[in-house]
Amino acid sequence: MVDTILVAVTGAPVAERTVRWAAQRAAGSPPGAVRLELVSVVGGALGTVGEASVLEQAIRETGVLLERLAGPVRADGLDVATRVEAGNPVARLIDASADAELLVIGSDYRGTGDGPARGTHGIRIAAGAACPVVVVPDLELVGRRGIVVGIDGSPVSERALRFAAREADRLGEPLIAVSVWTPLEVPRNGMAVYPEMYLVNMQSATEELQALALAGLAVDLPDLVMERVVERGYPSRVIASRAMTARMVVVGTHGRGALARFLLGSISQEVLARLTSVTAVVR
Repeated sequence: MVDTILVAVTGAPVAERTVRWAAQRAAGSPPGAVRLELVSVVGGALGTVGEASVLEQAIRETGVLLERLAGPVRADGLDVATRVEAGNPVARLIDASADAELLVIGSDYRGTGDGPARGTHGIRIAAGAACPVVVVPDLELVGRRGIVVGIDGSPVSERALRFAAREADRLGEPLIAVSVWTPLEVPRNGMAVYPEMYLVNMQSATEELQALALAGLAVDLPDLVMERVVERGYPSRVIASRAMTARMVVVGTHGRGALARFLLGSISQEVLARLTSVTAVVR
């Protein structure tokens, strides 16, 4: 069976970096096991008089862009197809993700101070897709090390851990498991200092939770190198800080049901809001 990596392409400068990342991911798989499909969705059509010719031209020019991006990938011997659709980009990409192993989208985010990593469309795609979504920022990541994954003991966290572990093992990178605990909030004029026993117990409980989550990986992936991080703080900030020097960060999303399908959990959304590395969202 051939797996498909679906790559969403726009006219933004990050498109080339996004396609290149997906091609490198495919190249690391056994020959013939993975195909790339570059897809672009032309949106905004209202059905007004005279719009048909404009839409036709936009589709034609977008097809030329996709073929230009696909050329170097084909030259490297990878199987790559291109497809242009018209419609709602969010809905079309979410529907297409049902038949994909991975959906890769780009972000023009260039680091701290550059504004949000993705607009609402990117957040909704990451939350609603049927497969893991990888968001590629417009950042140079040469020299980075490790695959960071956030672990909180939830079922979706376990799936994110498995995804991250497979990526780390495939790339020969260490898996950096990050678990964060946050003390209970107290009124502003309330407890100024937490009891030492409480803090020690929170640290210990989180370490035990993480150890339990990681227990089976050594058997399944005996060559995997693991680094364990358990810290007090706020999860998205700690994860983003660790991800600044990492090759990839992996987080889970807790969305469920018709409405929640288009919502990310607060932590994953905050991580996406300030991308510090290639970020995978696993549901």
